[in-house]
Amino acid sequence: MQAKAVANTVRIAPRKVRLVVDLIRGKQIGEAVAILRHTPKAASPVVEKVLKSAVANAEHNYEMDINNLVITQAYVNEGPTMKRFRPRAMGRASAINKRTSHITIVVSEKKEG
Repeated sequence: MQAKAVANTVRIAPRKVRLVVDLIRGKQIGEAVAILRHTPKAASPVVEKVLKSAVANAEHNYEMDINNLVITQAYVNEGPTMKRFRPRAMGRASAINKRTSHITIVVSEKKEG
C-alpha cells in the first residue's frame, strides 16, 4: 500500500528542489525529517511539508503505522514557467524565466523481515 502527497506549482526551480529531494529518497520518515530540518536550502521547508502531508495521508486514509513508513518515491517535475523581462543597455530586454516545480513524495510501509 502506498500513500502520496503532491505540491503543485511551487515557486522554486526544480533543479534546486531536486538537490533536497535526493537527500531523503529511500529514508525512513524520522530520519528524513531530521535531514530536512538541518539542510539550509530554501526548498527544505516545502519538501518537509509535502512529506508530512504524505505521512498524514498514509495514517488517515490507509491506517498505516507511522514508525514503519519509508519514502519509496520522491521526484520533482517541472511546472509552468513564468516569463519576465528585464530592461538592459541600449534599449534591449533580456528574458528571465521564473521556474516552478511539482513535488511528489510517495511513502509505503517497510516490509518486516
